Amino acid sequence: MNSSSLQDVSLYELAHSSETAPRPLQVSPTIFKSMVSTLMDLLLDQRIPATLWLKLPRGEAWQSEIERFQKSVSVPSSLYILSSHREEAKKQTAIADFDQFDPLAPSDPLAELEPEATDESQESSFAAPTDELEDEWLDVRDPVPPLTGHAGSLTLPLAAESNLRREYFLLVLSADFCGLVLAHRPRSMRAPRDSDNQDTLFSSPKSIPTGDEEVDRKHPLLGLFTLNGETIQQVLEGIHRAVCFGQSQAEPTAEIEELLVNWDGFVEQVTDCPLNPSLLSHLFTKQVQRQEEIWYSTALWRRQADAAAALQLENEELLHSIRLKDEFLKHVGQELRTPLTTMKTALTLLASPSLKTPQRQRYMEMLTHECDRQSSLITSVLDLVQIEDAVDTPMQPLRLIEAVPGIVSTYQPLAQEKGIMLAYTVPEDLPPVSCLPNWLRQIVINLLHNSIKFTPEGGQVWVKARQQGDYIQVEVRDTGIGIPPAEIPRIFERFYRVRQGGADDQNGAGLGLSIVHQLLLRCGGSISVRSKPGEGSAFIVLLPLYSSSHKG
Repeated sequence: MNSSSLQDVSLYELAHSSETAPRPLQVSPTIFKSMVSTLMDLLLDQRIPATLWLKLPRGEAWQSEIERFQKSVSVPSSLYILSSHREEAKKQTAIADFDQFDPLAPSDPLAELEPEATDESQESSFAAPTDELEDEWLDVRDPVPPLTGHAGSLTLPLAAESNLRREYFLLVLSADFCGLVLAHRPRSMRAPRDSDNQDTLFSSPKSIPTGDEEVDRKHPLLGLFTLNGETIQQVLEGIHRAVCFGQSQAEPTAEIEELLVNWDGFVEQVTDCPLNPSLLSHLFTKQVQRQEEIWYSTALWRRQADAAAALQLENEELLHSIRLKDEFLKHVGQELRTPLTTMKTALTLLASPSLKTPQRQRYMEMLTHECDRQSSLITSVLDLVQIEDAVDTPMQPLRLIEAVPGIVSTYQPLAQEKGIMLAYTVPEDLPPVSCLPNWLRQIVINLLHNSIKFTPEGGQVWVKARQQGDYIQVEVRDTGIGIPPAEIPRIFERFYRVRQGGADDQNGAGLGLSIVHQLLLRCGGSISVRSKPGEGSAFIVLLPLYSSSHKG
């Protein structure tokens, strides 16, 4: 049949025009590639001599499948590669079976081939403008692999306006079985074009952890797989028509002309092709293995992606921790420098020979005050460092009735000196809390010290404890000056001091409440505050009840 003057037709449409056409399925490029690999593996494992007709997307991942087959095949086989690059017909490699293989043939035709751009001006008259560039990157333009092993190859150029440019397939003809894997990219399912990523996505379906999903979403295909002789024969006729149509626009070659003359032999091979149940079993097994490999690879990439995300999060947390430490050191330096500056000034004035006794006494008091302030700062900083180093420290069962009364009695003289009523209410039957003795003591001392410090003469300070579910609530309440609402969110920050006049609030290091907060976090507790300026404040501490799980 002379088809050289006829426009070729879609192989996918030909396959579905068959009465026994298989049901079309939407498949991803990854699945299509696995089916192609499965057919090739079956031929290699069962050592089946075969003729392969194929058109695959360009790219290293697809090209490597052809090269792998050629290097691994151990029986005479032939490959006919349909290509949209018309110039490749001039540099094609002749078919060579094992007996005809010429060891003197060029060993690396890759060096002889230079890919040329598609004549887009000629294609534009046949294809919609929106498809020109997208079809271009999907066309097969890889150089013909070198002749190796027992497999030879011949490139069959297609016409620029061929209807096969949106289709990819592998057709296998052998004396044992015939099979077809065919994929068609319909226009209606085309995703928006990404000019930077298209080549990579389609040519390397498993190149990045989430690449498979991205390719599947952007480039869905309509595919079919069949072993039916009638369907394969119609597709083979479509290939014949496409080759003839390509020859009508290219310089004829003796190899392709001889191929077209002997075409009836391929058609007869399809007619006489048996359906071997044993090979079907092997084919099914191979495909299951391929799917398992894809699943395992995807799962591996997902685990690696999750691990990378976790490492990135840990890195961000470490960077944040480093920034906090830098800020902490900056604040420590500033806080240490302030009393040192005051002390240096006082010492300079004390050296004056004309200094009077009252002035000398005042400067001595200033030195004492600043020394106490610096000592308090150093102690607080060391406490914070010790708290941060206390990782996985086992907690102990502590009873508040054994700790709170002693602390309150210690502060009674200070409260009486300021004219403040100090009291506590701690039921004796309260269950033990989970904490460390020095931690619990430091929590109560810091809160009690602040309440007395910011409560004027005639005020009241009291400590109350009661059980609240799985926690013991300790409330330290005062009738002091209170805290402005805008200041409350920041009172647990390091070195932060409430800016209020009328109280000696600038003498501390600004670390007391921060230390309390850190201690409670370490033992599984929490702290909150209610306050109103001029009426007082209430700090509510929740300490977890002790259980065997708190032993460490």
